Amino acid sequence: MRPYSRALHVLALVLAVAATCGQPTAAAPAPRGESAGYGSRYDNVLDLRGTPAAALPGDARDNNPVNVFADQGAWHAYALPSAEAPGGYGGFTGPLYIAQEYPWWLSTSFSRIRLSEDGRALDLAGGAKPRFTSRPGALVQTYDIGGGLRLTLELRYATHRTALVRAAVRNTGRASRTLGADWTGTLLRPAEAPMRQAPRLAAARGGVAVAFAKVRAPDDFLTDGTERFEVRHAEPVHTAVTGDSYRTELARPFTVAPGAERFLDWTESFTFTGAERAAEAGRIRSALADPTRTVRATEARWRRYVDGVTAGVPAGRRRLAVKALETLVTNWRSAAGCLAHDGITPSLSYKWFAGGFWAWDTWKQAVGTARFDAGLAQSQIRSVLDHQIPPGSTTRPQDAGMIPDVVFYNDPRRGGTNWNERNSKPPLGAWSVWQVYGRSGDKDFLREVYPQLAAYQRWWYRNRDHDHNGLAEYGATVDPANDTAEHQRQAAAWESGMDNAPRFDAALGTSVVPNRDGTGRVTGYSLTQESVDLNAYLLADQRYLGLIAAELGDRAAARDWQAKAAATARAVRERMYDPATGWFYDTALGTGTRLTERGRGIEGAIPVWAGAATGDQAAAVRERLLDPAEFATPLPLPTVSRSSPYFAARQYWRGPVWLDQASFALDAMRRYGYGSDADALSARLVGGAAGLTGEAPLMENYDPLTGGPLNSPNFSWSAAMVLPLIAEH
Repeated sequence: MRPYSRALHVLALVLAVAATCGQPTAAAPAPRGESAGYGSRYDNVLDLRGTPAAALPGDARDNNPVNVFADQGAWHAYALPSAEAPGGYGGFTGPLYIAQEYPWWLSTSFSRIRLSEDGRALDLAGGAKPRFTSRPGALVQTYDIGGGLRLTLELRYATHRTALVRAAVRNTGRASRTLGADWTGTLLRPAEAPMRQAPRLAAARGGVAVAFAKVRAPDDFLTDGTERFEVRHAEPVHTAVTGDSYRTELARPFTVAPGAERFLDWTESFTFTGAERAAEAGRIRSALADPTRTVRATEARWRRYVDGVTAGVPAGRRRLAVKALETLVTNWRSAAGCLAHDGITPSLSYKWFAGGFWAWDTWKQAVGTARFDAGLAQSQIRSVLDHQIPPGSTTRPQDAGMIPDVVFYNDPRRGGTNWNERNSKPPLGAWSVWQVYGRSGDKDFLREVYPQLAAYQRWWYRNRDHDHNGLAEYGATVDPANDTAEHQRQAAAWESGMDNAPRFDAALGTSVVPNRDGTGRVTGYSLTQESVDLNAYLLADQRYLGLIAAELGDRAAARDWQAKAAATARAVRERMYDPATGWFYDTALGTGTRLTERGRGIEGAIPVWAGAATGDQAAAVRERLLDPAEFATPLPLPTVSRSSPYFAARQYWRGPVWLDQASFALDAMRRYGYGSDADALSARLVGGAAGLTGEAPLMENYDPLTGGPLNSPNFSWSAAMVLPLIAEH
């Protein structure tokens, strides 16, 4: 059962409907997007028009150029047709489906409707240029066919596995019209084996279906042979399949009187297993029996979503807030495979980011998600805590309490090569949980996750504090993939989340040392440097664990956490701050030497964010953040100072602006009373990042010198962090 009230509410609505097939009589008009109460204010906040040029949306080098829409955690998504591609008129682009871990286009437009009269096909663009609109929770197409006929298509998600499409045929003329309808589509078959042999098109009861052969291509395509995409119509139809193409025809013509409107409804479902398919069958029948109820429930849910993300946001930034909302919801994946709870993937637009949940991403994404759905925020936190290494683990006993870097549909036992237990990620779990609690007030959730968060803290100091001096290091686990010192160093850099940052360069002296328990057994590896951001994050989580313990009535534990936090804060400000340069740095393991020669990175602002700095230290950090030669670049707050010899504006963590780190730096300034400075930098950031306030997607990162977009579009943590960034302070 999906564990939160949003799903239960929608499910209750659809199950309450009689499970009978829809009848060919006109239904009560459903809301038309604008009934959500916003008019067209949030239309097309993101450009969702486009047609895929190839079956694979992107490989390791390329992003999918077509922005898509999904909802309720579905594993298939759609876009709007391109105005320049009439061959897609009458259908929604796609779907884009996830073959367990990788996105593929099933078709350029799998279900294209065509209307006919007296045996003659009507031209959908015969009367005026079609209008293609994305609205919160829906995709809409409008065709003025001419001669007094209008066709409107609306796509929404009825469930976490099923999209509902409504075609409304309206007669604005003076005479009755008798029309036929059919649907056509063609598979966009992959070009390469074994993926090419995977899809199989066949007629199905009430429509058409695509089955998939079992393919285990770990870096490209993963199916078990049980997956199925199926179109089911509310009214009787006949389907004929020829090769990779099909035609479904309405069994009987229908008549639309003057001034009347007739609805044709169908569902499009993507399921992984027979059990999912059986469970979905009743929901599909319910959605088709009363589509209006499903539409109204969806509209009400999205109205709550929009109200949540726009609360406290200035009017000029609300479209950006809704774009962030749509980004997060499209990247939402419901429980499937080894993923026991709903979570949010980094980006459906990038091959490697479409099917997994990263711990560090999740902590930040949950904070943004809580603004519109606290239940979903809690679920995504559970989605990574589910895979915390338990006490008594037979495979990784030394790592009890560790939270793996990333989990996917397939774990290693199922051939999952993307699942990563080589390293963890920065510890922001308690911070995330406390922010979500501020929105939900759910004390039971605090009680549930507190022991796991406490175990995670203990793991860091047991496995990542090589010299037991109270300052931890990023590192690597004992893992078959960490079989060389270089692999261990690489895993440790990944553990920081700042993979290729200059401070982790082997050429600058970064290496690893083994950590051992009391028996001499190796329990993991540490970098030969104590990282300033890691210890500031640990400090922040200690303070939040203290708040959680106090909220749960455990005053002794709360005092212990606050004492631990005070000691960590003292160590950070006394050992990691360099008065000569006015910045916080990583320190060399053993000697405690501050590694100033590696240049200043944005991680030096995290101790200020965490409250470890003295007033004078915070003032010095502020000066660097406001200096155009340092961090106040044209697009402010790059990950590496412009003055650094290692600054590279477009190289991942060596210079680009990431919205999470920028947000932390801005909050650091506000924490110490520099709110007006933070507001000024924030305005430059939001106004200068290319496309942030237009219809372009939110990117993974941006060029600090030009504001240009860089990596992965439609990136979830950018969306999550932009929400508090644009809220009024």
